[in-house]
Amino acid sequence: MKARQRMGSDLSVIHSHLTALYGEASGDDAFKRLRSILHTYRPSLHREATQHITERDSILITYGDQLQEPGISPLHTLADFCEKYLTGLVSGLHILPFFPYSSDDGFSVIDYRAVNPDLGVWEDVERLGGRFRLMFDAVINHVSINSKWFQAFLCDDPKYQNYFITVEGNPDLSQVVRPRALPLLTRFETSSGPKQVWTTFSEDQVDLNYHNPAVLLETIETLLSYVGHGAEFIRLDAVAYLWKEIGTPCIHLPQTHRIIQLFRAVFDEVAPHVMLITETNVAHAENISYFGDGNNEAQLVYNFALPPLVLHTFYTGDARILSAWAADLKLPSDQIAFLNFLASHDGIGINPVRGILSELEIETLIDRAKAHGGLVSYKVDVSGSQQPYELNINYFDALSDPQASEQLNIQIDRFMAAQAIMLSFAGLPGIYFHNLFGSRGWREGPNLTGRNRSINRQKFERTELESKLADPSSLCYKIFDRYSRLLRARSASPAFHPYGQQHILDCGESIFALLRSTGNQCVLCLHNISNQMQTLEVDLEEIFDLSSQGDRPVDLIAGERFNIQRKSPLHLRPYQILWLAGHPQ
Repeated sequence: MKARQRMGSDLSVIHSHLTALYGEASGDDAFKRLRSILHTYRPSLHREATQHITERDSILITYGDQLQEPGISPLHTLADFCEKYLTGLVSGLHILPFFPYSSDDGFSVIDYRAVNPDLGVWEDVERLGGRFRLMFDAVINHVSINSKWFQAFLCDDPKYQNYFITVEGNPDLSQVVRPRALPLLTRFETSSGPKQVWTTFSEDQVDLNYHNPAVLLETIETLLSYVGHGAEFIRLDAVAYLWKEIGTPCIHLPQTHRIIQLFRAVFDEVAPHVMLITETNVAHAENISYFGDGNNEAQLVYNFALPPLVLHTFYTGDARILSAWAADLKLPSDQIAFLNFLASHDGIGINPVRGILSELEIETLIDRAKAHGGLVSYKVDVSGSQQPYELNINYFDALSDPQASEQLNIQIDRFMAAQAIMLSFAGLPGIYFHNLFGSRGWREGPNLTGRNRSINRQKFERTELESKLADPSSLCYKIFDRYSRLLRARSASPAFHPYGQQHILDCGESIFALLRSTGNQCVLCLHNISNQMQTLEVDLEEIFDLSSQGDRPVDLIAGERFNIQRKSPLHLRPYQILWLAGHPQ
């Protein structure tokens, strides 16, 4: 009886979201249907959430077919490889869309509830979930034109007539924010004649109509089914565009935030161990709005400003802008966190640093990326002109010109210093497969696929990658070895807890320095972002309790006590990383 009363109380929040979206009558009807769905799923999905994430958590971002071997399903191969090499290093896997699809490397989904047979079966996914925490993509802004839903729409099936957004006449759509340099509407022939359908991302990706409660309920049931297959993190892809209203920008609308709040309330009720993460590659202030009040929307938000800011830092050898931005980071509660990353399956977004970097500094990023063999993707702004929004380049190449004669060990040191900065930030680290293994850019990719993003999406033969991992002289071995040490060092100190304290220190323009702390543990993180030896004065006695010889701080990366006098200067080699752990003063 008590459980039933508690559930009824919690459901009142869900009811209020539905009536706010659809009005009293339609909202009440949607609530009755949703309540039935929740009662169906709750018994099998519900488990209490203790501590969502800790310093031992990090997420590997990978395609389901990232590794291939003859006669074996790629997901099975991925499971074998990850169990062999990554157990104890990363705790989770973000498997990029593994559903049947028609374009966009998986992000034009044909069937939300099926595994692409070219990748494997649900049992393969669930096997991965037995060893790693899983993140699934919820590609719910749009669906493939080859989906059953849209094909039924084309045939005038009454059930699906309001699943998509049709536009009649020639309304003013000039305010609509466009993420791509492509038409917003696409003409389709249906059984009842031609119709213009809303297609935000491409003519193969038709937007779903969330003005229809049936679409929202179908989406919620799909998300719950993902949890049933082992998902602990649900990534809301392109969620900023979810709700459309003609006469508005159709991005970041209040109804979109309300839907995310509804998702959060649903999971809090049915599966409180599940965390929502929003993918909103937009200006920083807009991006963090998806935390809501700190308790009612996403528990995680991608830290999209970090990749271009770190790139700018190493290009200039000046950490002051990164330090100032990091010092100003504020979150609305201590139960939410950024997902920090430097690379992903997409490119390096430029829009998140507009207003942080000057236009000249952004142009410098673009020019350097091009000089290193990268490409640039463009969108159409409200004035109708094209604007660069993304650098398409492998992060290793972005930091080190592939054509330069620079020594490889310098390139590795620079790359690892950048990764260490990302790992030191408060939040949950997200590590793209190619970064973990030191891949270089796939220059042939864009020519083969016609997509700029392919430059950072190369797939590998398992035997080829394992051969490199067995060769201590290979770039792959050296990066993975260094990355492994950093991940173990991070896991070793509670000061790196995702919700822990973060304080930025001023150690000069060539050092990015921050102090992480939780309870009776703290870590001083120093990163030389220049190609010169740096000497800095740091009074360790002000940071650490050095009352006895045994209280000397530990160099987490070297795994030994740090032998230095209390007020002696520190000397950091070019691109050196130094993480000192101890008890706070």
